[in-house]
Amino acid sequence: MLPRLSEGALDGHKKLGSSSSGERYRLLVSDGVKSNSFTMLATQLNHLITNNSLSEHSIVQIKRYAISMVNNGGSQKRVMVILNIEVLKPGSEVGKVLGNVSSDVSKPEESASANSSVTPPVVNASNLPPQNNASKPAAKPAAKPSSLNESINNGIASTCIDALSPYQNRWVIKARVSFKSPIRTWSNSRGEGKLFSMDLVDESGEIRCTGFRDQCDKFYDMIEIGKVYYISRCQLKPANKQYNNLRNDYEMTLSQDSEIVVCNEESQDIPTIQFNFATIGSLEGKQKDELVDVLGIAKTVSDVQTFTAKTTGRELKKRDVGIVDENNDMITVTLWGNQAVDFDGSSNPVIAIKGAKIGEFMGGKSLSLVGSSMLQVDPDLPQAHKLRGWFKSVGSSEESRSLSKTTGGGSMNGPWATFKEAQENRYGHPDCPNMFITKATVHLIKAENALYKSCPSDGCKKKVVDQSNGMYKCEKCQRDYPNFTYRLLASTNLVDSSGNQWATAFNEEAEMLVNAGTQELGELKEKNNDEYMEKIGQAAFKSYIFKLRMRLENYNVSKILNRISFLPLICLLINLFINKLQDENRLKATIASIQPVNYKTYIDHLFTKIKTIANVK
Repeated sequence: MLPRLSEGALDGHKKLGSSSSGERYRLLVSDGVKSNSFTMLATQLNHLITNNSLSEHSIVQIKRYAISMVNNGGSQKRVMVILNIEVLKPGSEVGKVLGNVSSDVSKPEESASANSSVTPPVVNASNLPPQNNASKPAAKPAAKPSSLNESINNGIASTCIDALSPYQNRWVIKARVSFKSPIRTWSNSRGEGKLFSMDLVDESGEIRCTGFRDQCDKFYDMIEIGKVYYISRCQLKPANKQYNNLRNDYEMTLSQDSEIVVCNEESQDIPTIQFNFATIGSLEGKQKDELVDVLGIAKTVSDVQTFTAKTTGRELKKRDVGIVDENNDMITVTLWGNQAVDFDGSSNPVIAIKGAKIGEFMGGKSLSLVGSSMLQVDPDLPQAHKLRGWFKSVGSSEESRSLSKTTGGGSMNGPWATFKEAQENRYGHPDCPNMFITKATVHLIKAENALYKSCPSDGCKKKVVDQSNGMYKCEKCQRDYPNFTYRLLASTNLVDSSGNQWATAFNEEAEMLVNAGTQELGELKEKNNDEYMEKIGQAAFKSYIFKLRMRLENYNVSKILNRISFLPLICLLINLFINKLQDENRLKATIASIQPVNYKTYIDHLFTKIKTIANVK
C-alpha cells in the first residue's frame, strides 16, 4: 500500500453506470497545485456521496488508497482507488476551489474539471484497438515474467480487487480467504472432473476464485480460511450471478500459470468477510432460489428432525431456526447436517448468513444454507450489537410477523386458547372463529388405521383398492397402477390442563408427530407390525404448539344407513324407526400446523394472559 496522503480538496465527482457490484463514483481531487481526475471511490464508501458528507469543495484527508493500471483507449492509466477518506471540512463551508490548480497529473496535456466529459477508466470491448492478426508482424518472444515470490521480495504494489478487469493481465492482489468450499466432483458425457472455489476479500471488495482439476490438486491443501495471500495470473470472466452472489461483476479462474503465495505480513486492515445485508421484510419481493445476506437473532429454535430422503434413501437431519430483525419480521432458516446438530439457540444468538438461498412454499418465504453459504454466530459487527440491544429491550416480548409457512402451510398467527376456552367460545360454529393456537400433549395416536395405500399420481390422495393381481385401482382416477404411495392419516388425541380434543393429522403433520417418514413406516409395518406399533406409540407424551382448525359437520343418520343397506326392504324398515331422529352435528378438529415448543415464547404468552386476568398493565 502506498504512503498516506496529506490534506487535499474534492473539486467534484461524477456518477458512473451501475453494475451488480454497485454504483461507482469518479472523483476530481487536488492539493491546490495539481489535480487528479482518474480517482475512484471504493464502493463501500458510496454512502459518503449519497448522504452528502463528501460534497464538492470538501477538504479531505486520504488515509488509504491503492493504485491500479487500467487500459483506457489503448493506453495504460494509473487509477487511484480511495479506500479510506476523512472529511476535515464540508464543502458547504469552503464553497470554492482552493489554490491555483494548474494541471491534471493523470492527463498532462488536458485541463480537468468536475464536469469533464472524459471517458472514465472503465473498459469494454469498444475501447480496445481493432485486431487484425493477418496484417500484424510476428510478435517477438516475450521475456519470461519473474516469479511472484521474486516480485514480492523486490517490493510490489498490489492491485485492489475492485479495480480488476479482464482487459489487464499483469496484476497481483493481496486478499484474505473468507470461504473455501469442499472439493466437488462431476461426471457427464464430456468426462469427469473436480473443482473447488474460494471467496477473496480486501479493503475494496470481494471476488470468487475457482480451481479445476490440476489446479484443484495444486492449491486446495495450501489454502486456509482466514489467511492472506498474494494471487496473480488468473483468468477473469463475467460472474455467473445464478451461483455467485458476491458484489463483483467478475470472477477468477485459476490457470496453469496462476501463482499463490502466503502473505506473512500483518494484514489487520483486510476484513475477514463482507456482508450486504438485506432486511427480512424485503425478502417477500425477491425471487425463489435467489442468494442473499441476512442478519437476524434466533427467536424460535426447533428440535433436530431426522428423516430419510425419498430420492437417495440417505438419512438427513435438519433444524428450523426462526430469526427476526429490528423491523420485527421473522423468517425460518433451515440448517442441515452437523450444522443443525451443533447449533445452540438457547441464548438467542445473533446469526449472520452470507449467501442464504430463498425458498418458497404456499406463498411463504424461507431460507436455507447451501454449499457456498457462510454462517457466523454472534459476529462482532456493529449491526449485530445493535440488534442484540433491540431484542433485549423490545423484540423478545413482541409478536413477530412471520414470512414463513409452518408445517401444513399455515402461519402460527392467531388467538391462543385452551380446549375448554375453545369450547366456551364455540370455535368452529357458524359466525364464530374456526382456528386457534394451543400448547398440547399427544396422548395417543390410533395406529391401526393410521397408514393407508394411496394413489401414486400427483395431486391424488385417494385410497387405492388392492386387486390381488399386483395392480392397485384408484376409483377417483379410474386407473390401475402397479404401485402405490403410503400416506398417513392419524387420528390423534391431544390433552392440555383443561381437557382433551381428538384431531386429525394429515401426512406432513403426522410425519412430524411420529418422527418418521411414511415410506419408512410402511416398510416397517410390512416386515414387523410390532415394531410399527411401537414406533407409533413413541409419539405419545410429547408436547407441541398446535394450530387447530375447527369445523362443525352434519352427519345425516338416514343417508349413512342408506349407504350400508343392501336390501331396499331392510332400508325402508330401518328408516321407519329413525325418521324422527334429528341429524347429528359433530365438531371436527384438524391439525393445520405444528411447531416444537419454544418455551420462552410460550412463557411470554402466559405472562400476558396473567396480566390480562389480573388487570395489570
